[in-house]
Amino acid sequence: MLRIALLCLLAANVHADNWPQWRGPKNDGHSSEAKLPTTWSADKNITWKIPLPGPGSSTPCIWGDRIFLTAQTATEVLLLCYDTAGKELWRKPMGTGSFKTMRDEGGNLASASCSTDGERVYAMVGSGKLAAYDFDGKELWSLNTPEQQSKGLQKFNIQFGAHWTPALHKGVLYVTLLDRKAQNLLAVDAKTGAVNWKAERKSDSPPGVESPDVYASPFIWSNGDQELLIVHGNDYCTAHKLTDGSEVWRVTEINPKASYNRHWRAVSSPLVTPELIVVPSCKSGVTVGIDPSLAKGTINPGNAAEKWRHEKNTPDVPSPILVDGLLYIMSERGTIYCYEAQSGKPIYKESITNMRHRANPVFADGKLYLQGRDGVLVVVKAGRTFELLAKNELPDTFTASPAISNGVIYLRGWKDLYAIK
Repeated sequence: MLRIALLCLLAANVHADNWPQWRGPKNDGHSSEAKLPTTWSADKNITWKIPLPGPGSSTPCIWGDRIFLTAQTATEVLLLCYDTAGKELWRKPMGTGSFKTMRDEGGNLASASCSTDGERVYAMVGSGKLAAYDFDGKELWSLNTPEQQSKGLQKFNIQFGAHWTPALHKGVLYVTLLDRKAQNLLAVDAKTGAVNWKAERKSDSPPGVESPDVYASPFIWSNGDQELLIVHGNDYCTAHKLTDGSEVWRVTEINPKASYNRHWRAVSSPLVTPELIVVPSCKSGVTVGIDPSLAKGTINPGNAAEKWRHEKNTPDVPSPILVDGLLYIMSERGTIYCYEAQSGKPIYKESITNMRHRANPVFADGKLYLQGRDGVLVVVKAGRTFELLAKNELPDTFTASPAISNGVIYLRGWKDLYAIK
């Protein structure tokens, strides 16, 4: 009987997802968890909630019974560790700062999300400190990334702060440093903090425009044989070799030259999957579907690698998500668009709220979880026909994306962290 019980426990653990990075186990917004709640409220299906020491937009990352996120208090930026019972285990200061500097939309020094490989947790905050900690909170190394832009530089020159979440892949942290001072990519050894390489990412955006202010995060594309670093912003989406950062291809005309928008800036990050890369822009502009197997060199409109192009209705902040051949785009003003992913053909659009959306859509258990800034999370059944399952409201402000692990949905508000089961 004991052996059977142990096997059942092991099987349960195998099928329970960790949420090791911003966009989940495969960095695509998906969880394989099932039997998740559809409805909740302040007094229903809340397993626990715990007050946070300050606001932030960093999505929790979860490994086993550990939850990691950052927060900005009245005086400092903290890395926090909780257990999955809602108990704070430790907190570590990562720099100074005040939540009074937080922009109303949600950007502060605690905007980038943590990631973990199960042994260490990696955190980057808006001051530019990138650091690794063990699960007991001991700092193992740190890197002052502004100095990688310019020797002696203490902060980034970016209008609304540094929000880049590094991409953790096979023992390397790939970091984008894209501000008005410089445009660089870093590969950092996750075990030691040593910089493996630094590469310039070039753009021809003219002086005085907003494009060099990049808020999107990098992703790793892989088809099993090849791997590339995907970087979005400053008028282009580019792919780079993991070995040295050299450029492989570049998608153009996402801020079209003929109607150039001087206030264009990338916040929404690309959707990166083996067969399709979806490149958003901003301000209700262009979205492009790219076939990465055909991508090379300069990809202008009409290039063989460009599967489709929509001239409007791009997501402004939330990233696109792909489910069973359907592409979902969540607009900042509460309209969800559904397309056939390969052809770009529109399937439906529905207005689900009238409030802003800053969090990214998450898919699990056949459902899309769409978190609004005002505390309303809309649950929609995935499929070609729009089906609203629930609207759930919590008395908080949300700019972080949902995280799902071991049958629990974790929602990070500005005031509290919620566990919903």
